[in-house]
Amino acid sequence: MKVEFAPLNIPLRRRLQTAAVLQWVFSFLALAQCCLAAFVLLALSDWWVVALLYAGWLWLDWDTPTSGGRRSRWVRSWTVWEYFRDYFPITLVKTVDLDPKKNYIFGFHPHGLVSSCKSSLSYLVSRPEGGNVAVIAVGGAPEALDARPGALTLQIRNRKGFIKLAFKHGAQLVPVFSFGENELFDQMENPSGSSLRMLQNRLQSIMGVALPLFHARGVFQYSFGLIPYRKSIHTVVGRPISVAQTPSPSSKDIESLHKVYLQSLTELFEQHKHTYGYSEDQHLTFI
Repeated sequence: MKVEFAPLNIPLRRRLQTAAVLQWVFSFLALAQCCLAAFVLLALSDWWVVALLYAGWLWLDWDTPTSGGRRSRWVRSWTVWEYFRDYFPITLVKTVDLDPKKNYIFGFHPHGLVSSCKSSLSYLVSRPEGGNVAVIAVGGAPEALDARPGALTLQIRNRKGFIKLAFKHGAQLVPVFSFGENELFDQMENPSGSSLRMLQNRLQSIMGVALPLFHARGVFQYSFGLIPYRKSIHTVVGRPISVAQTPSPSSKDIESLHKVYLQSLTELFEQHKHTYGYSEDQHLTFI
């Protein structure tokens, strides 16, 4: 394989953008393991008191992730996130204004590599003051196993939990499609029925998360590595679908709203696909 190295005269800003994405890749793939190893080492050393204090804090803080989290304006203002955004770059496209007095469930497509917690989502969209948004990657772990450049297949026909959640809390449903999301990584071929896909499905059933064998570019070369390709991402937020609060929706209600959602998602894609480089004969496939 011929390796394509990055030129030496790349501007400093672009190198900082790459560094910002590199820290995200490290956080996603290895930070948890490193923290666990550090905790074990502290627990077995003369610094065991530090590990004990951390364990106590973990116990006291256990419900925070499912209770709205703990926002930090200081962390959110870090310059690293600006470099991270500009690496791709990422653009959020708003098609309509949303009422800040209502809560919303954004159905995000296609799937990236992030899971969601039902209790956390329920906490957000049940807030009576409104103004909260819960973003659900509807396709779940199986869809991540099909995420590769050009893929437009969405695992959604049998995914109706987010519909029930919208009914339960009266949250407005909003289809969101991220054009360019699947262009960030390549993935090893794993067609349905292949040995690799069966292994991935088995591991997913045990661990609850998808394990796609993805690859892209490196830090100083463009031929291989785990850093995403520098591709533009345009995340388009569609028009909200009004949902009346129904604590116990019937199967007919769920099926009807699900069809409306699929139609809205299709229209959103078809309306914007030409703007972001998709051809006339490219369409979403629902499975």
